Amino acid sequence: MNQEMLTLEKFEEASEAVKKVTLETKLIYSDSFSRQTGNRVYLKPENMQFTGAYKLRGAYYKISTLAPEERQKGLITASAGNHAQGVAYAASAYGVKAVIVMPTTTPLIKVNHTKSYGAEVVLYGDLYDEACEKAYELAEKHGYTFIHPFDDLTVATGQGTIAMEIFQELPLVEYILVPVGGGGLATGVAVLSKLLNPKIHVIGVEPAGANCMQESLNAGEVVTLPSVNTIADGTAVKTPGSLLFPYIRSHLDDLLTVEDEELVVAFLDMVENHKMVVENSGLLTVAALKHLGCKGKKVVSILSGGNMDVITMSSVVKQGMILRDRIFTVSVLLPDKPGELCRVAAILAEENGNVVKLEHNQFVSTNRNAAVELRITLEAYGTEHKRQIMKALEVNAYRPKEVKTEGYKPKLTQV
Repeated sequence: MNQEMLTLEKFEEASEAVKKVTLETKLIYSDSFSRQTGNRVYLKPENMQFTGAYKLRGAYYKISTLAPEERQKGLITASAGNHAQGVAYAASAYGVKAVIVMPTTTPLIKVNHTKSYGAEVVLYGDLYDEACEKAYELAEKHGYTFIHPFDDLTVATGQGTIAMEIFQELPLVEYILVPVGGGGLATGVAVLSKLLNPKIHVIGVEPAGANCMQESLNAGEVVTLPSVNTIADGTAVKTPGSLLFPYIRSHLDDLLTVEDEELVVAFLDMVENHKMVVENSGLLTVAALKHLGCKGKKVVSILSGGNMDVITMSSVVKQGMILRDRIFTVSVLLPDKPGELCRVAAILAEENGNVVKLEHNQFVSTNRNAAVELRITLEAYGTEHKRQIMKALEVNAYRPKEVKTEGYKPKLTQV
């Protein structure tokens, strides 16, 4: 292991350096998550950071350690989001050129944000891997200095400054939950946390559909997943950092995985209870809270970022409502005669069911007098209220059948 970085002295140096460009993201005590888990839960809201994510820390510290001539050559990196904006912002702070290679599939809002910090954006390839190859090619051609998104010990040291701030605010913290993608954030946080308190528990959290670090730990060496499938695009990594892997193996106490559906529900909880937008990768540590096998502990969940486009946001909210039984669709068959629709509506009103959408299908049967289909999408308070509405329809001989409501379909993300 390289002993030149990831020392207490370097973490202290990094902490002072990043103060020049970062916001102070104070811990937020969560009453709701504390009640749900039986622990004292605090949130570290890096979603409120400049550029909307923690990545600015590692990017700025890395750039600050470069020789002036390395910076003046211009900086280049590959990223589909948070690291791109971090490097662009840090480069502008130093007044040097930044070139960011982004996949052609990158949402326009992220491209525009990166450009707004003064960076030159090159769109290339469909996947991060293709964009990264292009970035290395351009670095060699033009002599740019390459800044790796995660597999860099200096970058990891900068990310670890989050742990320094956590300990300053909550010295007796017992558990820290950290998202894991390539491993940069987890390495910095875990190593510094153990330096400050060897007894602390640092738990990594990966999406189940992109568990490259878990597979690597199980194999005892870095492995590459054939593909990844998760809505947590910020941690959708096929191969963890090889430089970081030894530190993860020796400093991380445990590694949990969570399903995409858990992230969707966590998004809804975060919006409703804390009025904060946190991207899916940033919610990994929140979704993992219920998987912790402890009670009465001081726990900090790191919310790594909040960069989510509005279309994805609305889809996740809808799916969260469906998963919580707050939106559901029911099908009933009724005779095709006047008054039947009013009768059904009266039953729903009696049970305080709020109708969102109605679909009336007269062609469900060749005998319309026997039956036509009415599909009703309803808003309810939750599972118990949904059961109450269904029972009321059954009592009135409508034989209701629940129809699968189409919601957010996780996209395949390959990085």
